Amino acid sequence: ILTPGQLFISCSEPFDADEYIERLAWRTPGGGSKGGAEAFDPKRLLEEFENHIEELKHLDEKIQRRVEKLEHQCHREAKEFAHKVQDLQRSNQVAFQHFQELDEHISYVATKVCHLGDQLEGVNTPRQRAVEAQRLMTYFNEFLDGELRSDVFNNPEKIKEAADIIQKLHLIAQELPFDRFADVKAKIASKYHDLERQLIQEFTAAQRRGEIGRMQEVAAVLLHFKGYAHCVDVYIKQCQEAHVKEKLDETRRSDVEQYLKNLYDLYTRTTALASKLTEFNLGSDKHTFLSKLIKNIFSTYLESYIEMEKDYLRTRSAMILQRYYDSKNHQKRPQGGGSIQELKERIRQRTNLPLGPSIDTHGETFLSQEVVVNLLQETRHAFERCNRLSDPSDLPKNAFSIFLLLVEHLCMDHIDYALEIGLSAIPSADAKNANLYFLDVVQQANTIFHLFDKQFNDHLMPLISSSPKLTECLHKKKEVIEQMEVKLDTGIDRTLNCMVGQMKHILATEQKKTDFRPEDENNVMIQCTAACSKVCVYVSRQVERVRKSMDGKNVDTVLTELGVRFHRLIHEHLQQYSYSSMGGMLAICDVAEYRKSAKDFRVPLVLQLFDTLHALCNLLVVAPDNLKQVCSGEQLTNLDRNLLHAFVQLRVDYRQARLGRHFS
Repeated sequence: ILTPGQLFISCSEPFDADEYIERLAWRTPGGGSKGGAEAFDPKRLLEEFENHIEELKHLDEKIQRRVEKLEHQCHREAKEFAHKVQDLQRSNQVAFQHFQELDEHISYVATKVCHLGDQLEGVNTPRQRAVEAQRLMTYFNEFLDGELRSDVFNNPEKIKEAADIIQKLHLIAQELPFDRFADVKAKIASKYHDLERQLIQEFTAAQRRGEIGRMQEVAAVLLHFKGYAHCVDVYIKQCQEAHVKEKLDETRRSDVEQYLKNLYDLYTRTTALASKLTEFNLGSDKHTFLSKLIKNIFSTYLESYIEMEKDYLRTRSAMILQRYYDSKNHQKRPQGGGSIQELKERIRQRTNLPLGPSIDTHGETFLSQEVVVNLLQETRHAFERCNRLSDPSDLPKNAFSIFLLLVEHLCMDHIDYALEIGLSAIPSADAKNANLYFLDVVQQANTIFHLFDKQFNDHLMPLISSSPKLTECLHKKKEVIEQMEVKLDTGIDRTLNCMVGQMKHILATEQKKTDFRPEDENNVMIQCTAACSKVCVYVSRQVERVRKSMDGKNVDTVLTELGVRFHRLIHEHLQQYSYSSMGGMLAICDVAEYRKSAKDFRVPLVLQLFDTLHALCNLLVVAPDNLKQVCSGEQLTNLDRNLLHAFVQLRVDYRQARLGRHFS
């Protein structure tokens, strides 16, 4: 059985009374709650508890005596420590008194030393002044004799000492009478200005080398000279030039685009700073001074600016175009030249003569809005830089040269080239199932023209509006647009011919002679013919394409021309057949359908033409006795009698009924 002390020691965790009792009962024979080897014995457990309680009491008394002993020891040591602290405080007070006495003694000695120093200075200062005066008189005599023998004036390394001497001599010379010392005063002044110039040069050289310490030394010497303000100007100028040179020279040859951007940015920021500086009192000619300062910094770069701008714009534009054509796997065809093939191509573009097959572009217009935007953006940046970096007198000329590059690359190398390719791709008028992509070229070219014109007005006009170059720019713009309009008109004309040719092909293959002379006139459905239906479907598609490709008055102009040609084709087509009474009704049905298609044109002239044609077709079915009355009707009365007679001759019963007598 364990003692209370052993039970406490065996417990490594914090004391728990319940656990302690449980452990004591468990270790007592017959005291376990679950029996075990021996049966539960409450008397034995009670006896064990009583014995254990006695032992705990003895243990408590023992611990209490130990605590009292430790408390007594603690009180005794506290009293001893308090006595030691009091002794230390008394010792510290004595030491403080000694320090006060020492400080008073030091102050007394210091006062004596200062007094002695003042007395020594009073004696030494006149002596130093006398020595300095003697030294200056020696140097003055050298100027008086006209020969500078002292090493200080001939040794470049002693320029600081020489500057101090000449500055003092210059002040002395100002007090001397001019009539007796004019020569020596001039010599001193000359040396003064010479040393001042050397010091400024040395300051500039040190700044370029980045030697800050040397700059401080030279500036300290120059501080007493009249040219110190010039030293400040040199420092500012050098700082600006060093910054500009660092930004521009490293990109001038390696990256022209970045060079132009840096030049524009630095110049803009510098001029903005100059504008802010004008708010301060910098003298009456501050604007001239600041402009001259800026010019000195940037003159080297501004002189060659416009040539670098044009070279960059030319190279950049060519790269944008070439990258586009490479993406299309297209080898750009050379424009101009004198080969027979090119001569044939130009003749074919301007006529409808079949001089060989057309070029198949597979629907590609070779116009890219992305390319156009990139070219215009590059040119816009060039105009902005030109406005900022050009001399006012050269601004119109420089802006015009940039405009010419835009015309060359956008209008000629891209738009005009696409028009040439588009014209080459237009099939002949008799081609079957032709794909007419030229209208897509027209649509894109029209959009590009608007962008080109907007940039002309927004970015070029403000730069040239008040100069003679305005007339030259407007003439060039008009010339380019007229040149392209000729090609657009040629292409549209040939496209319309192809449309009419396609209609003619449909009519030739679909229209049968029996359509208007049916074998069984009693068993015929009064409706338009198949050829008419196909032509009307085709015409509707082409009218919609024209509307999508054009804008403004161009839509009406082109649709008017297409409508007139459409009417002429149908008019001539109808005159190729002879008509029975029922066939005439079918022809009227066809013309009525054509008239519906004509309404889609929304052009009064075209609708009027088909109204007249519809009235002419009535001559094919009207009773012979009523022909004269019909011909005198409102729609036919103004037509040529030969035309009316020609339509009447198309009737099958013309000769049988002797209808010609009605036109006698």
